[in-house]
Amino acid sequence: MMFIDACYHKPTPRPPIWIMRQAGRYLPEYREIRAGQTFLEMCYNPELVKEVTLQPIRRFGMDAAIIFSDILVPLVPMGLDLSFQAGEGPKISNPIQTMDDVKALKDPDMDRDLDFLAEALKITREGLDPEKALIGFAGAPFTLACYAVQGKGGGNFDAVRRWMYREPKAFDALLGRFADMTIEHLKLQARSGAQALQLFDSWGGLLSSYDYFRRVFPHVQKVLNGISDLGVPRILFIRNASHFRKFLKTANAEVIGLDWTMSFEETRKMLGDDYAVQGNMDPMFLFAEPDAIRRRTLAMLEVNHDHPGYIVNLGHGINKETPIENVKVFVDTVLGYKRGQFQT
Repeated sequence: MMFIDACYHKPTPRPPIWIMRQAGRYLPEYREIRAGQTFLEMCYNPELVKEVTLQPIRRFGMDAAIIFSDILVPLVPMGLDLSFQAGEGPKISNPIQTMDDVKALKDPDMDRDLDFLAEALKITREGLDPEKALIGFAGAPFTLACYAVQGKGGGNFDAVRRWMYREPKAFDALLGRFADMTIEHLKLQARSGAQALQLFDSWGGLLSSYDYFRRVFPHVQKVLNGISDLGVPRILFIRNASHFRKFLKTANAEVIGLDWTMSFEETRKMLGDDYAVQGNMDPMFLFAEPDAIRRRTLAMLEVNHDHPGYIVNLGHGINKETPIENVKVFVDTVLGYKRGQFQT
């Protein structure tokens, strides 16, 4: 598979492409299904998960599909009361406040508690083109803590940052529990058909490099080390992580995802040749004119200088208002790419 070869830094005919959140609200076929279901009902229904996961592959032909789910789903069997409010996003009605709350968390039985996810992965893999990879994913411990402590999304998650400084032992214990759970969550996905695993630390960049390296990064390393023997490539994506680049190469992942603020050439030099990289178009650039998207995409490809180990993606998830015709321009430009194609 081209995508898997790129993850392992092997030469490929062209860079493979997939898009974070590619299965989702910007697609009319997704919105049609979503209209009759709650978000969690969709996540718990393997047949709907399969359908939604495959929709962008049918329409655009990306080189990998990412299973449709949410990073917060495994918090439910841990005892957190999760719901998704229309127009407001996730809400946890019993957020973590104390060390006693941390100790009260349950250890999920993944095969029992997330059996719907395992089934969804199995049937999706069966329905996916054998040349296209299936990606599983999980939230990193700090990002999970942001929602578990604040109880909802939004803002700069001041609540969890205050809690980190005020209750350092409880904070460390919570991230430890989430790291242990995430290892088992990702193991379930790998044995159910996922051929690559991405760890999302969407909110990690809110912290200083000092705090992230001391307080958070050891838990990220624990997760990545805990899944090192699964025989699948590991992708680490931390948003707004330019100030973390000097120690990212110690993360023990095959692929480092770059957000749109990170210089591609500079970051590749800092990481060295042992790492594949993924990214990093600004998602908002897909609102530009089609010819501008094509030229910007070609320029991004040319900056790679045809080095192996490059996966094209956005620098974060695709925006729900993105015109689908512009997504097609972006994907088609990569699918048809040949070295030296770009001209200024």
